[in-house]
Amino acid sequence: MTSGAFAAVDLGASSGRVMVAEVSPTSLELVELHRFANTPVALPDGLHWDVERLYQEILSGLGQAARLPGGLRGIGIDSWGVDYGLLDEEGILLGNPYHYRDERSIVAVTAVHQAIPQRALYSRTGIQFMPINTIYQLAADRGSARLAAAGSFVMIPDLLGYWLTGVIAAEVTNASTTGLLDAQTRSWAQDLVTGLGLPAGIFPSPRRAGEVVGPLRPAVQAETGIGENTVVSLVGSHDTASAVVGIPAAGDRFAYIACGTWSLVGVELEKPVLSEASRAANFTNEVGVDGRVRYLRNVMGLWLLQESIRTWERDGYAPDLASLIEAAAEIRGGGPVIDPDGPVFLAPGDMPSRVADACRESGQPVPASRAEIVRCILDSLAAAYARAVADAMRLSGRPVDVIHLVGGGARNVLLCQLTADACQLPVAAGPVEATAIGNVLVQARAAGILAGDLDALRDLVRQTQEPRRFEPRLSAAVLGRAAG
Repeated sequence: MTSGAFAAVDLGASSGRVMVAEVSPTSLELVELHRFANTPVALPDGLHWDVERLYQEILSGLGQAARLPGGLRGIGIDSWGVDYGLLDEEGILLGNPYHYRDERSIVAVTAVHQAIPQRALYSRTGIQFMPINTIYQLAADRGSARLAAAGSFVMIPDLLGYWLTGVIAAEVTNASTTGLLDAQTRSWAQDLVTGLGLPAGIFPSPRRAGEVVGPLRPAVQAETGIGENTVVSLVGSHDTASAVVGIPAAGDRFAYIACGTWSLVGVELEKPVLSEASRAANFTNEVGVDGRVRYLRNVMGLWLLQESIRTWERDGYAPDLASLIEAAAEIRGGGPVIDPDGPVFLAPGDMPSRVADACRESGQPVPASRAEIVRCILDSLAAAYARAVADAMRLSGRPVDVIHLVGGGARNVLLCQLTADACQLPVAAGPVEATAIGNVLVQARAAGILAGDLDALRDLVRQTQEPRRFEPRLSAAVLGRAAG
């Protein structure tokens, strides 16, 4: 068979969707079937993901996919990283997974580094320091009844895949975000696990993207109407791993910005960079599809804008985002710039006030309107992207000729232009659905419809997707901000 339909279950930190693509060696047609909100739940013990509701939404989307003519060849699941569920010995979920923005992991950071110094940890795992990392979350779980009862540790896509198939798996691209995977061997660093007092036997052996997990459980087949010939395959289950597959890049002289709630900014390499300079720059070495390395820095991303909109809505103002961005574009450049990665911006809350306070505390003009808040956020993101791209080139030795900006941020014309200006490099914006595209491409290759390495898969992306190009504009203000 030279073509087939594949479902991509793509879960972001604020929304999820089920998309289906018809893929052949010369074509790729992607449609969205079902979109749903991903809203965390604040419970007395902390902030959690409503993972059972996500699962029901996925089943609803797959049921719609089952009604499409021609049938469904496969299903793949990707999501954000670092978060996990714990299953008991009978495979029962031990409580809703915690949300990475829950504050419980912050108090565990010091305890982890007392047991394993940060330099030693980085030289082994290559993962940048962020208090949200799985290693700190697991350390916060020590002594809990749920960790004591755990039989298996599963990242979010693997948990959902288990519910669909009955098979427990650990896909390696997402496992690499935990801070517990050896960057060289791509296996669990068991001495780190035991050194932190974590149960060593709960971690399934990592598996590669492209491996088939199995068919749907009979009960899932009955509920969705999907037949036994449809299989679930591992894809780049960390959404950025799938997004990087879906970049329409030619050659290796490119940087990428996977821009959504978070922005992941970096380059693709063949081996990790574990130097002290890399650790000091807070760069991460996450596993990509086909064993590539996603050498990147996490930047806070559109979260600042999303939380600002939620704050304004809560105050009774329903902002039109497109109009706000247009108004922000009319504001003269060279205004206040904040550090979007400051810890004050991590938790949910009144983001406009936090932005204003950061400007005030740094001696800069305080934004006086909503449009000025938006412009400050977008200028700050572009400046952070420029720093990350420059650091990635410096630390890896990889030259960059173009930046591929993919994900929801590719729709934001002002952000794309400001990024080109700040980086002084052309920006190719799109595809918006790079993650879903990368997801289905890996599935189609596993099914034998496509062949070749990542470069071959990206050839098909270039044939079927047309990014919008933004050329850098030279200005003293832009150059000064990027250099800072």
